Amino acid sequence: MKRRLLLFSVLTSISLTSFGQNDKPDRAVVKQIREEGLNRSKVMETAFYLTDVNGPRLQGPGFMKAANWTKNKLTEWGLQNARLEPWGEWGKGWEIERCYIAMTAPYYKTIIAVPRAWSGGTDKLQQAEVLYIDESDTTALEGYRDKLKNKVILIHQPFAIRPSFNPDARRFTEADLEKMAKDESAPRDSSYRSMIQAMRTRNAFNQKMRKLAKQGGALAILNTSQLSKDGTLFVSGDFANAASGTAHDDLADLTISVEDYLSLSRMAKAGIPIKLELDVKTRFYTTDTKGYNVLAEIPGTDPKLKDEVVMLGAHLDSWHAATGATDNAAGCSVMMEAVRILKTLGLKPRRTIRIALWSGEEQGLHGSKNYVTKHFVDPATNRLSKEGQQLAAYFNVDNGTGKIRGIYLQNNRAAGRIFAQWLEPFHDLGATTIAPKSSGGTDHVPFDQAGLPGFGFIQDGIEYSTRTHHTNMDTYDHLLADDLKQASTIVASFVYNAAMRDQKIPLKTASAESGR
Repeated sequence: MKRRLLLFSVLTSISLTSFGQNDKPDRAVVKQIREEGLNRSKVMETAFYLTDVNGPRLQGPGFMKAANWTKNKLTEWGLQNARLEPWGEWGKGWEIERCYIAMTAPYYKTIIAVPRAWSGGTDKLQQAEVLYIDESDTTALEGYRDKLKNKVILIHQPFAIRPSFNPDARRFTEADLEKMAKDESAPRDSSYRSMIQAMRTRNAFNQKMRKLAKQGGALAILNTSQLSKDGTLFVSGDFANAASGTAHDDLADLTISVEDYLSLSRMAKAGIPIKLELDVKTRFYTTDTKGYNVLAEIPGTDPKLKDEVVMLGAHLDSWHAATGATDNAAGCSVMMEAVRILKTLGLKPRRTIRIALWSGEEQGLHGSKNYVTKHFVDPATNRLSKEGQQLAAYFNVDNGTGKIRGIYLQNNRAAGRIFAQWLEPFHDLGATTIAPKSSGGTDHVPFDQAGLPGFGFIQDGIEYSTRTHHTNMDTYDHLLADDLKQASTIVASFVYNAAMRDQKIPLKTASAESGR
């Protein structure tokens, strides 16, 4: 342990010698930022418009409505060159126009349901029987082909309801943070990668099942997950369907609670006739099939540094079961508030500060990935382009409503001693931790993978994984105002410090040695 600490001390000394500057933040500016961010915040007003007023922000009209609102708001605050920049071809837009389902026999019971994104509808009120299929692969489904007409399909699932003895909401304890600060383990295969692979597997199965169900004339498919209990539905979508050619789909794909799903399954397995009525209408949009990011700048003022850029960002898109408050209107509101603070105070950054509100994050980081590829990587050499070499740093927020407790280094040790000094004025607000390891699953990852200094902040989880993330409960009322004010203030300070220091944030050693 002593040897490891000594090595870290040597590396830190080398880092200080190499970059040769004092990174202690300007206390007078920090005081101004704190005063504006904590006492005159507009972060909740921004969140209100992104959630309650705008509604869901799925790729399509919901996202575009929010994107135009944010572009106009950033312009109103005095940022320059606010724009919607296309990142490439996405596919069809989609939204829900109506959704109703109830059991009518053996008795009447309303059922909470949300269509999966890019699924179809029934177009009118329909009466249907449930067809229970006690199989787990599409090959076995072939035996049901002649039984699907006008049925609602219910596939056996091995789920069970068990009580949770843990709280829905929690903050990191001092012990948690100390463990993060000491965790020097090599990055493992991220949970995000596993999640995406599992999603792709489910979507492949769902595509095959949908094809057979449509060929057989089924009205709807019901689905659920182990987590969709206690009135909270975890809902995403079959986004592969967004790229298909048709602008119409006559098969409803509905997520319901696991309690309702298991109840219907038990009755069907026991041979009890079940009847449902359902009226589902969804709409596809094909006029504009491109994806867009929202961008705007506070121009740099230093003749030597103004062409270099400090970026901050969050994903603006959301899933559709609710209004995407913690995922990720919270992050967007924090980032917008950070640039509002800097602009309101009339601060003059040496480097240009650019805010980016990404789209397509929920379907695979499309907005940020394509931006990094287009702007920062030379396709001929797969190394950083001239524009990429001018990026000083990127900061991201996408872990819910919780306040910032520190920052993940993405194994960039040289950045650690810089960020430690930038966090020091916010220790009293609970932000103390420098975590060496990487975090994944959101829009700083494409930056990091390209060898650029991209970082995500450590945030208290609150109810993120248990109640709000990708659910019908992800609404404005689950946002914590004081936490978002704190986060906005810290982000504003970090961005300003990065825009003012003599040097860019150093690249990771491995990336620098590879010529990036």
